[in-house]
Amino acid sequence: MEMKATFGAGCFWCIEACFNDIEGVTAVMPGYSGGEESTANYWDVCSGTSGHAEVARITFDSEVVSFEKLLELFWFVHDPTQLNRQGNDCGTQYRSAIFYHDENQMELAKRYKKKLTDEKVWDAPVVTEISALKNFFPAEENHQNYYQNNQEGLYCQAIVRPKVEKFRKVFAELLK
Repeated sequence: MEMKATFGAGCFWCIEACFNDIEGVTAVMPGYSGGEESTANYWDVCSGTSGHAEVARITFDSEVVSFEKLLELFWFVHDPTQLNRQGNDCGTQYRSAIFYHDENQMELAKRYKKKLTDEKVWDAPVVTEISALKNFFPAEENHQNYYQNNQEGLYCQAIVRPKVEKFRKVFAELLK
């Protein structure tokens, strides 16, 4: 059954590059969620005042990969203890966020966050926002398949590639 998940885990280029490789994921669309349509563009979002987070909308076949498994990958692909940032990317647009599509996703996300907090997986508290999806706006064309199309770019070499390589190594059994 086709379903959707929407995750914010820092730069959407990294999220897209990792989740594109997962068996059962049929599409990953970078975009913006949390703000208004009038500010759903890269320049307004980069200002940090739009209310949007950079997100990836993941379309997946739930008979092949579960939402719970995608949550596990989400928590791995970024540091959920960093408030409004991921590494050198700073601002509310880079916040850790799960924008749930239904009550089941909300319950699973909250339960998983509580488990990670209770088990003290990280030294700092998990600050991931868990909110109902109120909107999603696809990113501009030049942000789609960014890593695949810009592998020689400095940001891709320094930031995206190491994250993708680590992700692929740890989750090799889940790759297409």
